[in-house]
Parts: sequence; structure tokens; C-alpha cells
Amino acid sequence: MEKGAIFDLDGTLLYTLEDLKDSVNYSLAKFGYPCRTLDEVRNFVGNGVKLLIERALPEGEKNPDFKECLTCFKEHYKKNMYNKTRLFDGIDEMLAELNSRGYKIAVVSNKFDVAVKELCEKYFCGKIEIAIGESEEVRKKPAPDSVLKAMEVLNCNPELTYYIGDSEVDIETAKNAGLKCISVSWGYKDKDFLKEHGASTIVDRPLEILKILK
Repeated sequence: MEKGAIFDLDGTLLYTLEDLKDSVNYSLAKFGYPCRTLDEVRNFVGNGVKLLIERALPEGEKNPDFKECLTCFKEHYKKNMYNKTRLFDGIDEMLAELNSRGYKIAVVSNKFDVAVKELCEKYFCGKIEIAIGESEEVRKKPAPDSVLKAMEVLNCNPELTYYIGDSEVDIETAKNAGLKCISVSWGYKDKDFLKEHGASTIVDRPLEILKILK
């Protein structure tokens, strides 16, 4: 069996927050609702786009415009998800080194599946072997289903596989999948928050991951 590294996407490999905010606010404004700040959107992300819009929209899912607003967000984001999104510094080098060491690399995200696959195709140039996003076929994180699916496809040994993410959802996902977790401090949650939610290993730079995955 293979050694593996399974990554969250938003806040871990890619800085996506501003594009998410712009699409949230486009959708809210279209239906006459007040816009959200960057910090508000930062606190809303991590559990998929349905919950993102539920948190951003007044009255959430009870709002009569909820379904249309969610659809509007997805359509706008798909066309605008490359405007301000970028790799975090050091990510490309870290992934290349993991490739050279023979690690099987996957991305598992709560972002909707089409966007996850397109973003990985654009930004990672074949460094990632499988990308799985939110869909009706698999329960989203923190359920372990998508992580276990990636491990099955890549034939990963659980004892030699790490899950890497930036949020409490990722910590819980790793635990549910029976994997060791590495939390990153450059994402959308700060160190104190991560520690409060059970983070045991926190790195400040992508290349530090290489020291752990020996």
C-alpha cells in the first residue's frame, strides 16, 4: 500500500476567500440583501456552499430566496473563481517534493465538486491524483466518506497517510477517518481556534509539512 497526503483545498492549498466573498455579495445584492465583509465570509466557510449561503442570507434556509440565491452564487462563482484566487506561498514546492518522495496526493473539499475539480486542474498541473468535492453521492466532511474514497482509489495505507487542513472540520474529518492530522496556520482559522478544537500538530509554512511526512 502507498503513503498518502490528503489536503483540504480552501485555506489550505488555495487562498480563495475574496472570490468567495465577491460571489456571495453578488448573490445577496441581486436579491436586495446587505453585503457581507471579508471577515464574515471567513467565518462562514468550511461546511460547503449551502451552509455558506445559509449563514450569509438573512433567515438562512427559511428565507424564500434561499434556493435562488444559492443557484445564483454557484453560477457566479463558477465564472469568477479565478479572479483573485492564488496558491499560498510554498504550496507548489511542497507538492512537488511530496511527488518526488512517492506520496499519493488527493484533495478532499466541501466546495461543490465541479469547482474543486476545475480549480485543481488549473492550479496543480497534475501534482494531485484525485480531487473530490461535495456531491449528493458522498457525505461531506466531517464525515470520512470522501477521504476514505480517495484512499481506496489511491491504495493508501492509513498508517502512512496524513490529512492536512485549516479548520475544525478538517480536524474532525481526520479523526473520523482514523488519520493523523496536520493543521495549517495560514488558512481561515487562527492557531488559538485550532488548538481549542483539538489540533495537535500545527505548521506555519507549507515546507514544514515535509519535515513531518518523512
